[in-house]
Amino acid sequence: MSSRPPKDDDPLDPSLDAIMNERRRLINLAYRLLGSLADAEDVVQETYVRWYAMSRTRQQAIVSPGAWLTKAASRICLDLLGSARMRRESYVGAWIPEPVPDRTEWAAARPTHPATDPADRITLDESVSMAFLVVLESLTPAERVAFILHDVFRYPFNDIADIVGRTPASCRQLAASARRRIRDTRAPGRPSRHQADVVRNFKQAWEAKDITALIGFLDPSAVSVADTGGLVEAGARSIAGPEPIAYGLIDLLGRMPDLTILERMVNGRPGLVIEHDGAVVTVLAMEATGDRITHMWVMRNPEKLREWRREPQE
Repeated sequence: MSSRPPKDDDPLDPSLDAIMNERRRLINLAYRLLGSLADAEDVVQETYVRWYAMSRTRQQAIVSPGAWLTKAASRICLDLLGSARMRRESYVGAWIPEPVPDRTEWAAARPTHPATDPADRITLDESVSMAFLVVLESLTPAERVAFILHDVFRYPFNDIADIVGRTPASCRQLAASARRRIRDTRAPGRPSRHQADVVRNFKQAWEAKDITALIGFLDPSAVSVADTGGLVEAGARSIAGPEPIAYGLIDLLGRMPDLTILERMVNGRPGLVIEHDGAVVTVLAMEATGDRITHMWVMRNPEKLREWRREPQE
């Protein structure tokens, strides 16, 4: 996974380099907890503000700065998760976690992509797949924190208890409850290589406007959910069934024939990116079962596509 648990014998090194070297791990943690790179950046910034607000004497008294930073970041995330549901009530349409590109794949398309971008620091594994993050949204804040810290980052329940304000036994139950819900909600996904073939065939049928083939690549229970944030024009934000989804995609090409559809990794899984006039306007995260696509998460909110935008050449 993307992190190791703190150890009691970690050397005392509160120097700038040692502290800043924790940044990548904190970004990974906060993104998995919040589903938003922008929020994850804010959490990490606030964490460092709290560290440097302490006197040097207090900093030096902390045996494991990394453990302190993790605890602080997790508590900030827990507070944000507690208020997120109220914020989402005022969000226009469906809310989908922010998609992240594959840093090596997208670098070729974005030669001026800064090496220190947060997307460069996200470790792409199963714990950031869109299907996984969407299920996490159904958990309570305490369940999500306990599960991510223990099952993904391998932190012991004694440390998690101090973060969420529960007993270790209660945190164990929280993680177990989250684990069951994830297991019961998620259908087994296909290996990435197999899904790449399914997505490629789907793309070709879409470009050819082959409605019959397009419907054939969609599962009878297929669902497409779009996140616009109310910032771009969109049709139905949630569509169920292969025929309505397929006809909607064909209609899109009819209205905007100059779109370019690219195969790209989205949150570590094969997906599609749509460009218009050289700019990314939509990112499609997908999940396939067997040879058919079961879920499509369509990100159109431009504020959540900032990591996908190409920068002009100098």
